[in-house]
Amino acid sequence: KRAALDTCGLAVFLGSGGHTTEALTLTSALDFARYTPRTYIISDGDTLSAQKAHELEERKRDRDSNSKYTLLYVPRARRVHQPLWTTPPSVLASLIACVRHAVRAVLNPESAWDVLILNGPGTCFSICAAVYFNRFLGLPSPRVIYIESFARVRSLSLSGKLLRPFVDRFIVQWPDILQQGGRGQYRGCLV
Repeated sequence: KRAALDTCGLAVFLGSGGHTTEALTLTSALDFARYTPRTYIISDGDTLSAQKAHELEERKRDRDSNSKYTLLYVPRARRVHQPLWTTPPSVLASLIACVRHAVRAVLNPESAWDVLILNGPGTCFSICAAVYFNRFLGLPSPRVIYIESFARVRSLSLSGKLLRPFVDRFIVQWPDILQQGGRGQYRGCLV
């Protein structure tokens, strides 16, 4: 069991490039003494996102006493310019890895995710599906918050369209997106 009841385990998917920058900007505003432990979920081979997560943790270490964090790596659901006919096997590999990590997080209360923040590419779908796998089995699962990318000004991304009905909170940074119907919250510019 976690040492303090006033802490909240946090998992954040770093989807590479601008998605990583946005996710880390959101995460950097949090009180790391409150949101601990932290888990950064990173696509295999994305060394830059891993480096940026380490840098954030180092910067925050000076101000916040608790620097407990983990990096988890998962296969990408789909690579840029990957042919569509090769996508199902890569999505399956990503899903299996995500389910494995989500179940392990439940089995180890010291690293459990209470909140999962998603904002990026297709691998978000695999991570969200893994959380629903836990829910289906009656296992504890985190609250899932999807924050649409700042770059999505007029329409939702494909990930946003797919995940909107399934996440616990769906947040956009531009009001015009909500005029398309469906549930969600406009919170202004978060990054």
